[in-house]
Amino acid sequence: MQFRELTKKSKQLSGDECIQILQNEKRGVLAVNGDNGFPYAMPMNHYYDPDDGCIYFHCGKQSGHRSDALARSDKVSFCVTAQGEQSPDGWAFWMRSVIVFGQMEIIDDPAEITRIAAALSRKFTQDEVYIENEIARYAKATFLLKLVPAHICGKLVLEA
Repeated sequence: MQFRELTKKSKQLSGDECIQILQNEKRGVLAVNGDNGFPYAMPMNHYYDPDDGCIYFHCGKQSGHRSDALARSDKVSFCVTAQGEQSPDGWAFWMRSVIVFGQMEIIDDPAEITRIAAALSRKFTQDEVYIENEIARYAKATFLLKLVPAHICGKLVLEA
């Protein structure tokens, strides 16, 4: 599958920089092929698994716009923006962003759901007792999505 190349190569992030952003940032925007040809995008917490290179999302029981869209097409995009920083002149803002294109899979293995839920939770808290309690209470009702990347690209944006 062919994906577009960035127009401004000088702004392109390395693969390692893209992975670092996916690992460190807590949220991004997942876009699916929505109703009537319109994209449908929603903010989502995510976990990037360095072992398999996939991105995972958890949500409640699957129903609604997102699940209907994924039933029609498993192709998605996911955009993560790193926390920006002021340029040295103090006026402009530098932002790094990553866009992932890929296909979404549904994971229903309870052990995998538990593993990913714990890993995702650790992005927000190191309270293992809290994490264990939450998993015990909600894992059975958790719906796990796995984004298998087909293309990852990132760039530095200078907002001036």
